[in-house]
Amino acid sequence: MNMKTIIKNKLMKANKWFISCLLLVLVANSYMLTSCNDMLDEENFGNPTVEAMMANEENVILLVGQAYAEVKWIHDHWGYWGVSSLTADECVCPVRVPGEHWADGGYWKRLNDHSWNSFADAFKNIWNSTIAGAVLCNKLIQTLKDYETSMDPKVFAQYIGELEVMRSYYYYLLFDCFGRIPYLETYEDVTEPLMEPQDVWAHLVAVLERNAPNLPIVNDANRAANYGRVTQGMAYALLGRLYLNAESYGCTPDNVKKALEDTKSGITIASTTDFYTNCARCCEEVIKSGAYSISRNFFENFAINNENSKENIFVIVENGNSTFDSRSSGSMSNKLRVIHLTLHYCHQTTYNMIEKPWNGFCARPSFIDLYNGKDVRGDGSGYNSNTLGTMNEKHFGWFVGPVKDANGKQLQDENHGDAIIRKEVVSLDEATWNDGARLWKYEVDQTKTYDWAENDFVLFRYADVLWMNEEAILRGGTGTSHYTDADFVTLRKRAFAYETDAEAAYTAAYPSVLTLDGILAERGREFAWECVRRRDLIRFGKFESVQYVAATQTYRRWFPIPFSVIEKAKRDEKGNPIWTQNEGY
Repeated sequence: MNMKTIIKNKLMKANKWFISCLLLVLVANSYMLTSCNDMLDEENFGNPTVEAMMANEENVILLVGQAYAEVKWIHDHWGYWGVSSLTADECVCPVRVPGEHWADGGYWKRLNDHSWNSFADAFKNIWNSTIAGAVLCNKLIQTLKDYETSMDPKVFAQYIGELEVMRSYYYYLLFDCFGRIPYLETYEDVTEPLMEPQDVWAHLVAVLERNAPNLPIVNDANRAANYGRVTQGMAYALLGRLYLNAESYGCTPDNVKKALEDTKSGITIASTTDFYTNCARCCEEVIKSGAYSISRNFFENFAINNENSKENIFVIVENGNSTFDSRSSGSMSNKLRVIHLTLHYCHQTTYNMIEKPWNGFCARPSFIDLYNGKDVRGDGSGYNSNTLGTMNEKHFGWFVGPVKDANGKQLQDENHGDAIIRKEVVSLDEATWNDGARLWKYEVDQTKTYDWAENDFVLFRYADVLWMNEEAILRGGTGTSHYTDADFVTLRKRAFAYETDAEAAYTAAYPSVLTLDGILAERGREFAWECVRRRDLIRFGKFESVQYVAATQTYRRWFPIPFSVIEKAKRDEKGNPIWTQNEGY
């Protein structure tokens, strides 16, 4: 039985009365909550009380599982994934002519060339969904505290930790975009000035440092039970990201000192080197746990049934046939639609897809140039992919070449033009329907089993931990390099899996990979469209030099707080909004 089946079965076995009552606890006001409890005390008709139910760990697991409700909105193109990818060098969504497909009033172009403003739907979507997730976590934390005396102390501590780390992840996404955010660790309706970036960073780090050691370490026995949930590996991986990117967030030893003292965490940052030493320490915790390993096949991590990957640390668990929900004027959805966003219309015929692809997102041409032609993560240009296209028996990370039917017949689009994908893009305003390499690492369902992608969306991978560790050491941090370890050897060899001597081919292709510039390029090749590239470019000072970028002001390393949020912000006694816009906007 696979992990998804186990998860679904557990949910089906949930006591319906218990879930209904807990939902009342979560959404009710104080009067309703008191009334509900009084009813249970006075006349429960044989049903156990909430206190009795909370004494059972399985029920606590179900309750805490609600904290993941908002995570399904992260990977949408109208949300965090969209702005992270489209503003980086890995992705572009040009207007395609004829027909001005993907014009949308210039929305995508503004993300592509960095000329966005505070009215962009995606910024509002990110703000609303991440805060909703954080608030839900705070509500669940309060619920656990209300019933703490009914719970085993170890169970209480573990699930409070899970909720605090999940809340930190929601806040991390919000923080990564806007810097100044309304950070709260309690469930209350208060409006205070937005917390400054260095203070947010310090609070996130303190919460993660406190909780990471107490979270479950994944092993073969508990892997299914912890799948898609916060674990020690996820917490330390997120901590590593925060330490590695601290300077890119504007953190210095001086400006984080007071914030760290206020958290009473005991963490000290005496020099910038300490950021990187701490990053290496967190990575080492993940490495030495033995919980994860590098998949021999790069594409196993993105397969339809990728729940079997031991490299994926934290994912969004997908159900390709469950209810399709949408949110916002930008049609933000809870479904993984990366495959449909990028493939050509004609790919529907080739791969027997239920939903016709949308022929939109593709790679910026300069990004494909990062790959050696025989790197399986690239476009396969070293293996004649430009001429083979869909007839190529080898799998690559990016698709180029002719789109043909199962019999090898060249397919044409509705303009009667041959569908032949190329890496070049004419311009942001006048791209052809064939321009731009298409992401191809997520496996496509060719059996019409799923309406949408069943592949679980990868948020953290063990490969990222390995590369963060190497970069932290290169930046002066104290730690142990694992570049010669077996997992790192596998990481290199699989990139040239079609070569006889794969490791030698990798070394010859990327001789400078263990330099900072080399690591930046390799992270691009390895983690394309995985929500890390924008921050990588900012950390390396390369965000303003992305291909097609017109607006190069450094204040754009933060996004503007949504206009609607500023407009609705509470005002002080003088009528001034308590929340103010980010600098430059």
